[in-house]
Amino acid sequence: MSRSPVLFRVDADPEQGYEQISRCHVFAAALQRRRRTAYFLSRLDPGSMILPLKRGGNEFMEAESAIGTKEDLEETLREIRRLSPAAVVVDSPNADEDYLARLAKAAPLVVTMDHYAAHHFPSRLVVNPLLGPSRESYDHGDRTQLLLGERYALVRSEIRRLRPLRSQEPQSPFRVAVALSEHDPEGFTTEVVKLLLETPGVEKVDVVGRAHHRGLETLRAMTEDGIGAGRLEIATETNEVGQKLVRCHAAITSGTAWSLELACIGVPQLLVVQDEAYWPTARRLEEEGAANCVGSMQNLQPQTFKQAVVDLLADPLERQAMARCGRQLIDGRGPDRLILALEVLLHPYRQIQTFAEAA
Repeated sequence: MSRSPVLFRVDADPEQGYEQISRCHVFAAALQRRRRTAYFLSRLDPGSMILPLKRGGNEFMEAESAIGTKEDLEETLREIRRLSPAAVVVDSPNADEDYLARLAKAAPLVVTMDHYAAHHFPSRLVVNPLLGPSRESYDHGDRTQLLLGERYALVRSEIRRLRPLRSQEPQSPFRVAVALSEHDPEGFTTEVVKLLLETPGVEKVDVVGRAHHRGLETLRAMTEDGIGAGRLEIATETNEVGQKLVRCHAAITSGTAWSLELACIGVPQLLVVQDEAYWPTARRLEEEGAANCVGSMQNLQPQTFKQAVVDLLADPLERQAMARCGRQLIDGRGPDRLILALEVLLHPYRQIQTFAEAA
């Protein structure tokens, strides 16, 4: 890479979840198209997540302290002085106002990825790649730019490439994909899969997720025994996930980034929300006609859920309408818009105009 790098400060573990590291990975992949190397200063658990980052052309450095602590701030400042990055991207609810303000004094540009809007943001750029909360919920500095909502949804390029393949609904047997969250600490995925296997009309169930999903061993055991044998399949590799999403008739999601990616390629969805932070996205998807919200996972009624699945599979016109609304809402160009906004803030307008014309 021939241009100044970008430093990412993000952690991931079973307690914090993996949503943050996943969207930073998408951001970093888009940066490479602008010839900028991404340096990840992170604490990752499990350590197997490091290899995909390096395989994608990124640099990885093990963080000594948890993000947001005094020790972490000192370490991050040292790396800023060493690397002289063009920008620092921070994605963690533990990075408070004071932490971000100190970074803003040391780095040319601080970018905050956030979907909580829980404190004041002194960062130059605040990005929320989900569909809520609204702009009015954010307390920020006078010079802060907000990039929020569907135009900045961080859809992976390999998922966006499936849009043409989903232009026609697949033939039977009826398949339902399950993509609830990045880590699912409460084991809700297993519960939803069991309900789907008991639902009349559901012939195949596909679980799509990451290799670090905590419930994979339990789910793999279900593929070999009992009601799941021959009907339940699991996909964690990119090519496998693409094959499952192209062939499914509907999906069960929870308002996370998976929901936006599935909307982008036109998969009808039923939403079962696991975390309060994802309710704004779930409501917006339902308002736009891209999904139906069944409720929260904690209060889910099995019979209500099964009936919602049966009704959706029995109504091809409803599925077509959901697919069309989802594709219109999320076009998958969010990473490109985000990178362009970053370059605009880093360079004078005339240089950006020349660079865009040359590209």
